Amino acid sequence: MTVTYTARVANARFCGFSKLLLAWKGSIYKVLYKEFLAFFAMYTAISITYRFVLYDDQKRYFEKLAIYCNHYASLIPMSFVLGFYVTLVVNRWWSQYTSIPLPDRLMCVLSGGLQGSDERGRLLRRTMMRYASLSALLILRSVSTAVFKRFPTMDHVVEAGFMSREERKKFESLHSPYNKFWIPCVWFTNLAAVARCEGRIKDDHTLTLLLEELNGFRGKCSMLFHYDMISVPLVYTQVVTLAVYSFFLVCLIGRQFLDPNQGYPGHDLDLYVPIFTLLQFFFYAGWLKVAEQLINPFGEDDDDFETNWLIDRNFQVSMMAVDEMYGDLPMMERDRYWNDSNPRPPYTAATLFVLRKPSFQGSTFDMAIPKEEMHFQPLEDIAENMEESSSYHPNMVLFNRLLNTAPSPTGLMGGALRRTSAQLQRLRHSPSIDQCTSDDDDDDDESVKIGKGGSLPSGLGQDTQSTVCSVRDEKGLRTPLLEVQFGANTERQCHSVFNEKKEMSEVEEKSYEELYIREEREEVESTVGEIQAPSSRLLRPPQSSRETSTGSASAIPFTSRHRSAFTFHPAADSSLEHCSSQPAINHNRAVPTIPKPPLGGNKKSFLTVPSHNEPQRFRSVSMGSELTGS
Repeated sequence: MTVTYTARVANARFCGFSKLLLAWKGSIYKVLYKEFLAFFAMYTAISITYRFVLYDDQKRYFEKLAIYCNHYASLIPMSFVLGFYVTLVVNRWWSQYTSIPLPDRLMCVLSGGLQGSDERGRLLRRTMMRYASLSALLILRSVSTAVFKRFPTMDHVVEAGFMSREERKKFESLHSPYNKFWIPCVWFTNLAAVARCEGRIKDDHTLTLLLEELNGFRGKCSMLFHYDMISVPLVYTQVVTLAVYSFFLVCLIGRQFLDPNQGYPGHDLDLYVPIFTLLQFFFYAGWLKVAEQLINPFGEDDDDFETNWLIDRNFQVSMMAVDEMYGDLPMMERDRYWNDSNPRPPYTAATLFVLRKPSFQGSTFDMAIPKEEMHFQPLEDIAENMEESSSYHPNMVLFNRLLNTAPSPTGLMGGALRRTSAQLQRLRHSPSIDQCTSDDDDDDDESVKIGKGGSLPSGLGQDTQSTVCSVRDEKGLRTPLLEVQFGANTERQCHSVFNEKKEMSEVEEKSYEELYIREEREEVESTVGEIQAPSSRLLRPPQSSRETSTGSASAIPFTSRHRSAFTFHPAADSSLEHCSSQPAINHNRAVPTIPKPPLGGNKKSFLTVPSHNEPQRFRSVSMGSELTGS
């Protein structure tokens, strides 16, 4: 029987494996003690020869040889070669055990599928089950030395009752140069077909299930045969064996204690007994013995499979299941918990501690959550938070930090980058409200405000020549968009500002940059929670003539006290979505005629915002070389 110590290590204790070190059957001492004594005897013989037999010149030569062997012994890859080989053998060993055919599934299907309590039905069930056991016996007899010693000839198989004499004659009359362990399985299928024709197997589904279980049983028999035929490649086994043996043969010379008087490095002590060399031999050689014992578990070692016990157990259990237990049912009665909705089996005094443990309800059952975070939030707030999170980019903080730590720009590109940073900050604080502004020639103070949001300049780059304000109507509870009105005396100037190009001088640009930076600092210091954000406008640098440049500087936003060219009048909450800048594509394209506003007032309507009832769409206002609509 295989050495079993599972109960002795059921509980982890202090030095739990220490008791196992004293076992002899199946131990490493029993397997390795002969090789260990041989290695120690050879080491002792070489040591005595070196110390008492060799002359001084011979000792010096032996000492050089020992140092050489000890230096190059580490080149043998012992751990890699041996460890991989043992892992392969252990996996193969367990796979062979799972391939041993067990009749439990087959006998259950046969007992429930083949009906008939008469002698004919009993004979069919017992004969079919005996054929399955005979097939397993034949394959185990072919691969296991222990089973072959028990059943050396077919006469022993017949005498043991696994096969009748007529069946033996039939078996031997079927000539085949290969192993004929599968013949009883074919006899099983033929009997199953006969039982189906006689009506003892009620339907084809039961017959199919029975044959599927038989094929699984026969497949395991075939796997045992293939494991026996296909071994671990011999070259691998030879490599591992040669590596271990050659390593310790070199250690017999290289691990000798040399004369300390000679002053060799690492040879200051003379202990006579190589303790760590013996331990290394015990571990590596024992590892090789493990592979040697597990590579064929169908032998007669202490830890090999008990195949003869398996044959006895399988045959007895299968016969009892299909014969004595067929139709044998205990009388049904009510169980003792018939009227108990919460049945609790009793505990002994040794297991009473289990009741003191609370029942496991899940890893989050005792998790604590603050009370203020347990309330459900309105869907409107959740939608608003989602809009804010979607408009906020995670790299915004890093981008602003890089711009703030950079040196103060002096050129036109530097000013544009600082203005872009301020615009991004406004987007972060008020992502749902945008606005567009334009510059004006006048010096009057007039704010451009949209609802409750912050101001957003319309120009983000130097080459921007058209500012597009996209307005979208939202259905629901929101009010219509704002009405954009322009001054009557500035309509002609807006066209001239965005149609003509001139370079801005460095002095003028620098002055406007300083003005813009000063204005931005005032905005930052102002209160964040104001109802209306600071106004943002597009300034046009002063020029000597009436012509205004529409180059890269014309689209750059500035916050100024100049009078704006157009003004937004908030009637209610705005649904203005975004304000973007678009470069002009064709400068030679004719500008569409803008309808003149009515003459009734100073402010004239330029864009009429659609009402709620109209379908959702986008409107664009383009000021510059072309008029674009979305």
